Amino acid sequence: MEDVVLGIHDGHDAGAALITDDAVYAVNEERLNRVKKYRGFPSLSVELVLRMARLEPDDVDHIAVAGIFRRRKRLLELERNLRRVFGQDFKRKVLYVEHHLAHAAAAYYTSGERDTVALTIDAAGDGLSSTVYICRDGEMIRTAQSTYIDSLGDFYASVTEMLGFRPMRHEGKVMSLAAYGRPVYDLSGIIELSGLSFVNRLGVTGTEATRRLAEMFGYTAGIARETVKALKKGNLSGKNQKKAADIAASLQTHVERLLDELGMKLKGHGLPLVYSGGVAQNVKANAVLRRIFPDLWVFPAMDDGGLAFGAAIFVKSQLERLYGSWKPGRIEHVYLGPEYSDGDIESTVRGMGIAYEELPKSDVPSFVADGLDEGRIVGLFQGRMEFGPRALGNRSILADPRDRRTVGRLNSMLRRDAFQPFAPSILEELAGRYLEDLNGEPNRFMTMSYLASDELREAAPAVIHVDGTTRPQSVPEGLNRTYRNVLEEFRRRTGVGAVLNTSFNMHGEPIVCSPGDAVRSALSAKLDVTVMGSFIVYTGEGWATR
Repeated sequence: MEDVVLGIHDGHDAGAALITDDAVYAVNEERLNRVKKYRGFPSLSVELVLRMARLEPDDVDHIAVAGIFRRRKRLLELERNLRRVFGQDFKRKVLYVEHHLAHAAAAYYTSGERDTVALTIDAAGDGLSSTVYICRDGEMIRTAQSTYIDSLGDFYASVTEMLGFRPMRHEGKVMSLAAYGRPVYDLSGIIELSGLSFVNRLGVTGTEATRRLAEMFGYTAGIARETVKALKKGNLSGKNQKKAADIAASLQTHVERLLDELGMKLKGHGLPLVYSGGVAQNVKANAVLRRIFPDLWVFPAMDDGGLAFGAAIFVKSQLERLYGSWKPGRIEHVYLGPEYSDGDIESTVRGMGIAYEELPKSDVPSFVADGLDEGRIVGLFQGRMEFGPRALGNRSILADPRDRRTVGRLNSMLRRDAFQPFAPSILEELAGRYLEDLNGEPNRFMTMSYLASDELREAAPAVIHVDGTTRPQSVPEGLNRTYRNVLEEFRRRTGVGAVLNTSFNMHGEPIVCSPGDAVRSALSAKLDVTVMGSFIVYTGEGWATR
């Protein structure tokens, strides 16, 4: 018996996922309405995943809604939207899935493991900020949790806000900044671990925690504003910039210490670890857990953007358990979004008046590799869009990793902060040579950092952070043939089996979804050239409208 399950998340990072017996479709609303981290009902996402599956609303058997607790106004608004799409009897299809259960289910049911420990950590959701589950034969049993007050994620967000960055959005910048500082501040008295739960000694969260921390560090809002301005320009030598970096380093060190302690306790279960939630975006802390659990599985859409998927796969898996058909399954890729035909691409580009020419599909990898070898910045738009926060070759901007000057050029083109690093895509068979601390399977989803080997540091300095780490995507044979061929062709020309891969978007904007999004973003960035399907689109200066 087939059950079609639609997952919906209508909070921030809204999105939808549709799971049938033989297919998965998933997309976040921000990719479609172009509003970063959109909060609200994912109308466009629901419509799109149904269209991709060639289904009508009546074909949906179950609607899995992520998150239980909503204020009356929000709940009524959600119900109005569901009624509009699914009709008056929508309630008979709806199952609400608690926030952290959705996170944990996304990690467990995509890991390929029958028995695991599932860990979730974020700022807050449905009153909790972390959970631990023991998962056996498809069943998930919660054994530990932390409340929204005792939140490691909220603590990180409060320091992020104190430093002048946007909380719940720029924590990755603070993690990057930490590499420039020293952990000179002891933060162990602020938040610590008790058993498998966190304890917040401040006793406050959010803006109140930010205010208290600012008083403790003597770090005023005025200092924060001026420091962030300097940091964005790459000026890290001033007194306040050094202090900001030291605070960031102290924060990151303390979080890593806590996760190391937690990981050692979880190891006592004798089971593999799977992990999700907003804090799982911290690739440096993930590396600490990987040292304890070499086969650590981090769900690729680990933040709230993955909740719709988590809710859907939980309901789907429980139904399979009910029918006696559940078995472990590993998600092999996250190319779960929409795909556009060459006809869609050509009509878009022609309508925008941009110069282009057609290229045989088989020539795309060599053309891209030639461009990279010549120092061009290349946009690559192909196949189904990635689900989750990382671009993995289908909505990517690529560059030559051999020249460190590429970093400054890209930061300027994409309006990124100068202290943020770039990441590589590498041929999977070279992971053992390029990564010093590879102690498990290579990572295909850019969810962990590694210590770069001397060979990679010398060959590809543009993808190495100041602390000698890198956050790679390993690309195996047979998964994404076009992108894999780009890497192989680049290696034939240069001897380097890696390229710089960053997401196809201007800083602060969602990753591109449609051909129109890609052209607009490429023109804003003045990418040298953009390869879209079978077309070379000339988006660089002097080529735009010839």
